Amino acid sequence: MEPTVIRAGFDFLGIYGFFDDLMPESLDWLAYVIAAGTLGSILIGGIVMTTAAYTWFERRVLGRFQSRMGPNRWGPFGVLQPMADMVKLMTKENIIPTGADRPIFTLAPIVFLVPALVVFTILPLHESSFLGRLNVGLVFIIAITSVNTLGVFMAGWSSRNKYAMFGAMRAVAMLISYEIPMGLAIVAVALGAGTLSLSGVVLAQDIPFALVMPLGFLVFIAAASAEMSRSPFDMIESESELVAGYATEYGGMKFGVLQLTEFMAPLVVAAIATTLFLSGWRGWGPVPGPIWFVVKAFVIVFALLWVRATWPRLRVDQIMGFAWKGLFPLAIVNIFAMAVEIQVLRDSTTGALSTGDLWIMTAVNWGITVVAVVVLANMLGQRKLRRPEPVASSLANMYADRGTAESATQMSGEVD
Repeated sequence: MEPTVIRAGFDFLGIYGFFDDLMPESLDWLAYVIAAGTLGSILIGGIVMTTAAYTWFERRVLGRFQSRMGPNRWGPFGVLQPMADMVKLMTKENIIPTGADRPIFTLAPIVFLVPALVVFTILPLHESSFLGRLNVGLVFIIAITSVNTLGVFMAGWSSRNKYAMFGAMRAVAMLISYEIPMGLAIVAVALGAGTLSLSGVVLAQDIPFALVMPLGFLVFIAAASAEMSRSPFDMIESESELVAGYATEYGGMKFGVLQLTEFMAPLVVAAIATTLFLSGWRGWGPVPGPIWFVVKAFVIVFALLWVRATWPRLRVDQIMGFAWKGLFPLAIVNIFAMAVEIQVLRDSTTGALSTGDLWIMTAVNWGITVVAVVVLANMLGQRKLRRPEPVASSLANMYADRGTAESATQMSGEVD
């Protein structure tokens, strides 16, 4: 008896169905293996090539923002610059520092890269996506995106370099801090959708959640920008202080893998944000779902790039304070507002929210967002951060005060 297979097009089920028709029933397992390998190769190749194209796009756009040309030597408009960078990295000598922990030093870039690739496997690009129906998709995203913290610390600790270690420690503190508000924003999405499945989240967005819960969307984007170590949160690799941070001792293709992952991060964040807040593949008219998904993700990528090109870098204390004093309270307000609204508006029988309920929540949450942001800005603005007085200046003032006191004592003695 033939297994029942849903012909879903060019995805896992579609590829499996094609090979299953060519093989006898006893080799069903081989059809699964071939389908998984084929789809994995296509996915990884497509992501890597898209990331290479994004490196060119980012450098050209940054050049325009900063009134310079950007890459313009290799190929027309510099489109072959990513290929030139790849050849350069492949021909560089692969050096491991003396005293470094060689296995962990070599494994760290892989641990850093794999989570970024794995995330794309469960994102639903169309209605019949197979892995997008994973019933714990939201939990999977939170779990797998936390692994990069381990990869960063492995890279810094195994290098036996003080700058790499300081950069890794700073990165771990920042990543852990910003994972909390980002996780709370995702929990609010789960509350609004009533499911942990990513396909279910997309289908629940008759109105995009970016409109229904704008506060949660802002918290997610800000926290994700810090997770990526992008401006204004790029203190992990602050060249003026820590050289290249945790990547200081890396060269050749190991450094290339780290850079590939960093350039891939905006694409991962854009894809996740599109799924959770911009209704994923859903759109209007005859345009296919994957096209809508790509267009929405591109808008988010460009917005993140715009922020990177225009905002100055924050100090470490400002970055950590923004996580705990800014985003964390906003995430708490957002999740409590969503919980109360869902409890009041949802259908008592089915527990579902209608489109009218979502519009009511949209109006209420925009008001809450404006009030919460204004109140928090005023609270944080009341306490202006001042630079600490230099040690040399403090000592000079102390000795000056001491000299003044001694002079006054001598003068009083002379008078007596």
